Amino acid sequence: MKKLMTICLIFYCSVAMAQLQFKTGKDGFSAFLREKTIYPQFSKNNCIQGTVNISFKLDEQGRVYSSRVTKSILGELDEEALRLVRLSSGKWKVPTGYDTTIAVVVPVNFKLSGFNCEGKSNSEIQDAIRSYQAEEGLTNSVINFYKNIDQAKPGQEVQIIAIKNQLGIDDEYLQSRIDNGLKKIKQGDKQGACEDFLFVKHMGSSLADQYLSKYCK
Repeated sequence: MKKLMTICLIFYCSVAMAQLQFKTGKDGFSAFLREKTIYPQFSKNNCIQGTVNISFKLDEQGRVYSSRVTKSILGELDEEALRLVRLSSGKWKVPTGYDTTIAVVVPVNFKLSGFNCEGKSNSEIQDAIRSYQAEEGLTNSVINFYKNIDQAKPGQEVQIIAIKNQLGIDDEYLQSRIDNGLKKIKQGDKQGACEDFLFVKHMGSSLADQYLSKYCK
């Protein structure tokens, strides 16, 4: 029964996708993804590629009102795929009588060309993925510290700075996050940009303060 239900859900998703049209661009949604993708830095540096599947729902105006990852690769790629689907909100043409309760599943493909990835072994890529996953917890500890810095104990920031150094989070890296945020502003993705600017702030840096003041009030 569970298997039959899964098949039915896939069938209805396929039917729903077939009913939809993307409003802009010659090649529709695929062209939109190619144009708007901002490849995350760690994944680019380590040749991490693949497909993230995103399930989402549309209202009668073609706006995305629900989205989630159903097939994951890595946190930062999953987040970029979700951002792209969110950015497509309002750009879908929904036919009369469309069932807005049905979730549509789309693949968001991440593929690198010209970054010397041909010589990268699968074991090296898997090691990079494991390293990223291990470092996520450390990054979150830095974020939590600066979010709650008023409650910090004397001398605790020294430990946090050591963690930042271990993670390679320096002004150059933070500036790259700001640059990505500014690209998202140009795309009309204010929410995604502000998330990048807030990340910089929560790394204990003032580099993004002017952009937070300008775009994220």
